[in-house]
Amino acid sequence: MMADGKILIIEDETDINNLIKEALTNAGYSCIQAFSGTEGLLLFDHGGISLVVLDLMLPGMTGEQVLLKIKEQMPVPVIILSARESVESKISLLESGADDYVTKPFDIKELIARIAVQLRKSPLSGVKKSSEITYKDIVLDMDSYNLTVAGQVVALTKQEIKIMELFMLHPDKVYSKQDIYDYAWNEYYMGEDKTINVHISNIRKKLKAFSDTDYIDTVWGIGFKLKK
Repeated sequence: MMADGKILIIEDETDINNLIKEALTNAGYSCIQAFSGTEGLLLFDHGGISLVVLDLMLPGMTGEQVLLKIKEQMPVPVIILSARESVESKISLLESGADDYVTKPFDIKELIARIAVQLRKSPLSGVKKSSEITYKDIVLDMDSYNLTVAGQVVALTKQEIKIMELFMLHPDKVYSKQDIYDYAWNEYYMGEDKTINVHISNIRKKLKAFSDTDYIDTVWGIGFKLKK
């Protein structure tokens, strides 16, 4: 897959910037790098940007300032990278226009998955990518929010679809309940253990109606993942 639009990475830590670029390039995306807020904004002004990965702690112009400038110009998706973990900080950035928030240190696979989601949602994205993801005999079409097992349509709720998307994007990864809640509800986890458990249980029952396979594995004390 090749992208028509570019992803702009604004991160002053060279190792992190290069890590993100390498991972995105391997995933088929076209990237450009900036190492300060001012440089990032100049590159954004040149046009052709589909999404911005933005660090907050930047030399010169801060990440918050860059975010506001970008959102004044175009509704391009912006994913914030930051070591700040307070709910207040996250809420403030989301209210300022950030589309997602990833806390450092982060899993590069999760960041790539979140980028893919934002690009699918964005009407300005020049990125062309298949809306279908598969795992064994499960096919999930995120354009239609349609999931099939062995060709049979399974009626899932929006949150159940999002949970399956998260699992299927990286089937080897174990996701904590916080990971699942943040992704499926696009809200910050407040210890909603019962909510997650009920949704996982419902997904299992619905899939079981069409297949004898138990697709979801519980990793005790950690979270959930797809079974190999």
